[in-house]
Amino acid sequence: MDLGIRGKTALVCAASKGLGRGCAFSLAREGVNLVITARGREVLEKTAQEIRSATNVRVTTVVGDITTDEGRRAALAACPAPDILVNNAGGPPTGDFRDWDRATWIKALDANMLTPIELIKATVDGMIARKFGRIVNITSTSVKAPIPALGLSNGARTGLTGFIAGLARQTAKHNVTINNLLPGSFLTDRTRQTIAGFAKAAGLTEDQAAAERLKTIPAGRLGDPAEFGEACAYLCSAQASYVTGQNFLIDGGAYPGTF
Repeated sequence: MDLGIRGKTALVCAASKGLGRGCAFSLAREGVNLVITARGREVLEKTAQEIRSATNVRVTTVVGDITTDEGRRAALAACPAPDILVNNAGGPPTGDFRDWDRATWIKALDANMLTPIELIKATVDGMIARKFGRIVNITSTSVKAPIPALGLSNGARTGLTGFIAGLARQTAKHNVTINNLLPGSFLTDRTRQTIAGFAKAAGLTEDQAAAERLKTIPAGRLGDPAEFGEACAYLCSAQASYVTGQNFLIDGGAYPGTF
């Protein structure tokens, strides 16, 4: 299927590896030119070159922390008028809420709620004026089923979800859609970190903790970031113009609910 976005430009945050990389690759295969960001120059440049070689699209790299004012300014200077915005940032650490002070909470909110809102604020009016825009926020299954050890993520990402629910209904008439992708357990560094945290809390080895995680996933495996990227590309497509304000769970069936 031709997704109808060839020649568009996307700003993909935290795209050097993991889910962000998967989204960048999938968009590039559809002919979308990219501006990708990450904190580490070496891995970011390697990813950019791999995308260029595989797809021949234009890829611009911006080294910086997207969760900071400076990082966002640099990204927006390189891509002031994206047609597509993929918001993504590393999740906050695991732990017990009793150990988190105000500064810890503010850092989590800055990264996983306020940063995507700031980027949307900077780009959505241009999308409205051009009568095309696709915004995808990478959040977490924790907004659907809170994860006890991820209280910081539960709180910050749920706040973003509530904000998006209202905004997405305001922009849809301008052909600007805003949706959230909720990843379960994928083959990423983040999953490895959460498994390590669970192992420590439960007194298990990391291999034992990983085996326990797989028992909770009906698909019997961790997800591939490339699969996640394809879902992102669809939400950014011309065909998805009637889809907005939705939370797409991609977790191999782990969430047990009907709704």
